[in-house]
Amino acid sequence: METQKFENLINGAIAALPALIRKKLDNVDIVLEEGESPNNSLFGLYHGVSQLARGSSYGMGGVLPDKITIWKGTIEKFAGDESRIPSLVRRVVWHEIGHHFGFDETKIRQLEQKWQDEGKL
Repeated sequence: METQKFENLINGAIAALPALIRKKLDNVDIVLEEGESPNNSLFGLYHGVSQLARGSSYGMGGVLPDKITIWKGTIEKFAGDESRIPSLVRRVVWHEIGHHFGFDETKIRQLEQKWQDEGKL
């Protein structure tokens, strides 16, 4: 898939979040990596201080943004068919944003099931 189209899928996943969630996305960059993840099994990775763990002094010292990395190559390889990529990108972006808000894997998996049941994934 062309990189621009893939980036549009990431932006679309963010745009599909409820406005309240989008407003609260704070100090986080989403970065697209063309290749596969280092171990070829990660689709995305959140690195930073979750909003839940931020103290009152967070950001007073010019804190670098948190980072969400999305691996295009790993997603494409796993999807197999280009038609499966949009829903997979949405799931990965939402999953990693969940970590940004402080949710652990168990809670995110529960949310993913809810989103799937509601037809959002």
